[in-house]
Amino acid sequence: MTILFDGVASGMLLFLISVGLSVTLGLMNFVNLAHGAFAMFGGYVCVTLLNRLGVPFLAALPLAALASAAVGVLLERLLYRRLYGAKPLDQVLFSLGLVFVSMSAAQYLFGAEQQPLQLPALLRGQLHLAGVDIGVYRLFLVIVGAALAWALQWMVAATRFGARLRAAVDNPRAARGLGIDVDRVFVISFALGSALAGLGGALGVEMLGLDPEFPVKYIVYFLIVVAVGGSGNIKGSLLASLLLGVADVAGKYYVPQAGAFMIYGVMIVTLIFRPQGLFGRGAAK
Repeated sequence: MTILFDGVASGMLLFLISVGLSVTLGLMNFVNLAHGAFAMFGGYVCVTLLNRLGVPFLAALPLAALASAAVGVLLERLLYRRLYGAKPLDQVLFSLGLVFVSMSAAQYLFGAEQQPLQLPALLRGQLHLAGVDIGVYRLFLVIVGAALAWALQWMVAATRFGARLRAAVDNPRAARGLGIDVDRVFVISFALGSALAGLGGALGVEMLGLDPEFPVKYIVYFLIVVAVGGSGNIKGSLLASLLLGVADVAGKYYVPQAGAFMIYGVMIVTLIFRPQGLFGRGAAK
């Protein structure tokens, strides 16, 4: 049960970081491989606020998300919007360029070493419930991830903004004809995806570490979540993250010689039977 809970917590952290990519890649049809750079930026903002300015951890989290959203809006207005209609290869090359620029900037400003982060006493230690040792911070990640998943699913499926976003992506010309401000919808969506990345990066510093190689170290994991869960599906991303997190933790514990291969094995098996992902378009056919 302890391994299962640790796997769920690991999956929730994976969901918190990768769900922003599900927004930009799945809902906006933009191949943004620089998603990890936004997560890294949020992590560095959080660490800087904690270690240099003395901001409490729980206050630094929303500030990291807002800072990442602001950078996302700036880059969307200056750069990303020029490539919305471009070929996927152009989007990949552009976002990879941003990754290397961000890595160089992080190394110049903060150095190559891992960044320290001290959690508040409230989130340290363990709880012993029903014979299971539960890390307090891992329980915090599970609660935050569950609340965020519900809020995002409600926003996409049950709000006017979600309907406008789907319309703007499916047929921008028709959406403009109906009076939808497509540019504004895309800006808000990109800001949301960037904010989620920054929040996930800030939450992940304690478990994943933080150094300038963060964007390339974990981008494959984020892409696997989107591929297994189904492009643009929040519920699918959550289920995929939990499945991959449990498989990864259990695999490393019970089959340590396989290392991190378990997560790739789950992806391969899933995509063989459901090429569109668990909840992707056409997956239920």
